[in-house]
Amino acid sequence: MKFVIVEVCDANILNELDIEEIIEEEFPEVAVIINQCLSLCGLCRAVPFAIVNNKNVHGRTPEVCLENIRIAIREELGQY
Repeated sequence: MKFVIVEVCDANILNELDIEEIIEEEFPEVAVIINQCLSLCGLCRAVPFAIVNNKNVHGRTPEVCLENIRIAIREELGQY
């Protein structure tokens, strides 16, 4: 079984969505971790983003970022 971890900075605009509940409900095998800081302040201020298994995933809006996170998770899990 492959593990997928999604990390999100609690100050990022992505948290306008309930990202933890959305992702963990859709992908029960994925863990979402909300961190106080991911030390990527420039990126955090600029765009919605998350880290999926150590890869930066971002989008112009929280909704686009969420869709990109879903794609990254499917790729990590080998589901196309």
